[in-house]
Amino acid sequence: MNKQSIFIVWIFSLVAFSNAIAGVYEEMVTAVNMKDTATVGRLLQRGMDVNTSDAMGNTLLMLAARNGDLQTLEILLRNRANLLKINSYKDTAILLAALHGHLQCVVALVEAGAELDSAGWTPLIYSAFEGHVNVVRYLLMRGVNINAQSETGISALMAASRNNHVEIVKILLEKKADLSLSNQLGQTALNMAEAAGHSDIAKLLKDSENRR
Repeated sequence: MNKQSIFIVWIFSLVAFSNAIAGVYEEMVTAVNMKDTATVGRLLQRGMDVNTSDAMGNTLLMLAARNGDLQTLEILLRNRANLLKINSYKDTAILLAALHGHLQCVVALVEAGAELDSAGWTPLIYSAFEGHVNVVRYLLMRGVNINAQSETGISALMAASRNNHVEIVKILLEKKADLSLSNQLGQTALNMAEAAGHSDIAKLLKDSENRR
């Protein structure tokens, strides 16, 4: 076989291998999204990289966390999925679990060692923003920084006040969240509540400030 023939065979082999890898990846992503734990386990046993990610940087662990799929998430954790990986939006698995209100996944990730007070948006800010009361309670019980702020200065209290999550505002005020914090535009939680027309929350914030 001459050199040209060898090169052609090598190219076809490389293409076939690449297609096979892509096929396995698609099968794994489908399995994760369908909550097919048996297929997930089988592909991992065959050597699939547990930290494989898509074009947006979403790892398998992130997909399971976003979907609230505790069983798949636990399988991935047992296979040492990287908790610190971030996607193109700078989200980690625990941030996605908190954002979507999946408390059991949040708990599993925390127990596995996930970071709770990372720079920027935190699980607490995300869960307060979306109104996930149980996640907020759990995170506060774990001792997270109640006054952490995002890159734009948003705190959990601001997020809950802006989005009219009354119960979360009450919880944060009971835990002595800082009322004086402001975002990059100089807006406090009270400013945001008033601007959004959330009079009940504005009253809660004013009453709390007067008592301090």
